[in-house]
Amino acid sequence: MVSDMTDKNTSSKLWGGRFTESTDAFVEAFTASIDFDQRLYRYDIAGSIAHASMLAHAGIITTDECSTIVAGLGDILAEIERGDFTWSVELEDIHMNIEARLIESIGETGKKLHTGRSRNDQVATDLRLYLRDEIDGLCMALTRLQTALVDIAAREIDTIMPGFTHLQVAMPVSFGHHMLAWEAMLERDHQRLLDCRKRVNVMPLGAAALAGTSFPIDRAYTARLLDFDSPAGNSLDAVSDRDFVIEFCAAAALIMMHLSRFSEELVLWSSAQFDFIELPDRFCTGSSIMPQKKNPDVPELVRGKSGRVTGHLVSLLMLMKSQPLAYNKDNQEDKEPLFDTVDTLHGSLRVFGDMMPTVTVKRATMATAATQGFSTATDLADYLVRKGIAFRDAHEIVGRAVRHGVETGKDLAAMTLEELQDFSELISDDVFTVLTLEGSMAARNHLGGTAPAQVNDAITAARERLGKR
Repeated sequence: MVSDMTDKNTSSKLWGGRFTESTDAFVEAFTASIDFDQRLYRYDIAGSIAHASMLAHAGIITTDECSTIVAGLGDILAEIERGDFTWSVELEDIHMNIEARLIESIGETGKKLHTGRSRNDQVATDLRLYLRDEIDGLCMALTRLQTALVDIAAREIDTIMPGFTHLQVAMPVSFGHHMLAWEAMLERDHQRLLDCRKRVNVMPLGAAALAGTSFPIDRAYTARLLDFDSPAGNSLDAVSDRDFVIEFCAAAALIMMHLSRFSEELVLWSSAQFDFIELPDRFCTGSSIMPQKKNPDVPELVRGKSGRVTGHLVSLLMLMKSQPLAYNKDNQEDKEPLFDTVDTLHGSLRVFGDMMPTVTVKRATMATAATQGFSTATDLADYLVRKGIAFRDAHEIVGRAVRHGVETGKDLAAMTLEELQDFSELISDDVFTVLTLEGSMAARNHLGGTAPAQVNDAITAARERLGKR
C-alpha cells in the first residue's frame, strides 16, 4: 500500500517513486544543472535517437515505437532551436527536461526510451559527442592562425630583428623565422588535440548506471550510429571517467600558455620602447585620461585568460582526485569548467586569427635594434674558430672586444680593422662580411636555422603540411 502521506509534488520527478516528500526548493535549485548543460541538447537528442534505434534493432522496442520516439525527438530539437522549449529547473538537467517533454508529446511510448540506459552513461556520452565536435572546430581555428603566421613569415623572410635570450639581444634572426617558431608551437597543440580526440571518441552508452544492463543491447551498433571508434570496455570506468575532459583542458591550457607568451611579445613589440610592430586600432583601446595612449588590450586580455583556463584544469583535477567508483554527483561540476575552457579557447584563437594578418611590421626599427647589443659577437667568435683558435679562447677574445665596445660606444661592426686586430692578429678584412646582420643570418644555413634559404624551405614544408588538412 502506498502511504497517503506521499507528497503529490514528487510525481513530477521521473525518479520520484521512492520518495515521500518533494525536494527542498533551495536544494532543487542548488543541485540543478539545466542552466548550463542545456547547451548539450543537440548531443543528448542525437544520443537518444541512436539509443532508440539500437533498442529497435535489438528487438527491445518495436519499429513503430522507435519511429514515434525518433519523430518526437526531432520535434523537440526543432522546438529548442526555435526558442520555444521551456526549460525547467524542477526537472534538474538536460536529460530529464527532454525526456519529460517527449513523454508529454508522444505519451506512454516515450517512457520506453530510457530502457537499458542511465543518466550516468547518457551524460558521459553527451559530453564526448560535444567535445569531439569542439575539438574539430578548435583544430580548424588553430589551422587558420597557423596559416596566418606562415603567410607573415613568407612576407618577412628577409626582415631582420634581434633575437633575444633573457630579453637581452642575442643574435640577428629573421622575423619570418620568429613567426615560424610560434607556428611550430601551435602545430604541437594541433597534434595534441588530435591525439586527445582519439580518447574522447569512445562510447560510454550501454554502461547504464555502472554495471551494464540486463537487456540484450548492441553497443557496437550504437557506436557506429554515433561515429564512435568503439564502445568503452568497462562499465564502471565508462560512467566515472572524466580523463578525457581533463586531458582536453590540459591541451587547452598549453595552447593558452602559448598564446599568452605570444601576447607578451606583441605587448612588448608594440610599446614605444620596442616599436617593432603596430597593432590595428580595432584591436586596441584608448585611455580615459591620457589621450596619447593606444593600449594592446586584445593580447593583454588573452594573456589574462590563460590563467582562467589553467585554473579550470586544476579545478577538474581536484574534482576527480578523491572520487570512488563509479559516478558521483561531484561530476556535475565538470561541465562549467569545460564549457568555459572551450569558449575561452575559441575566442582567443579567433581574435588572434583576425588580428595577426593585419599587424604592421616596422622593418627599419627592427633592423636598427638588431645592431645594438653586439648581436654579431658569436659570429666573430665563430670566425676566429675557423682561423684555428679554440672556441673557448675565441670566446675570451670576443669578450674583450665587446668590453672595448661598451667602453667606446662602438658596435663590433663599427670598429676599425686595427681596433679588432688589437684583440687577435688573425682578424683580417674579411671579418666585416661576417659582422653584418645579413651575413650573420645567412651563416645559420642548416635545417631549423634562421638563414633566409632555410626559412623559405620551412615555409614550403608548413604550407604543404597545412594544405593536407
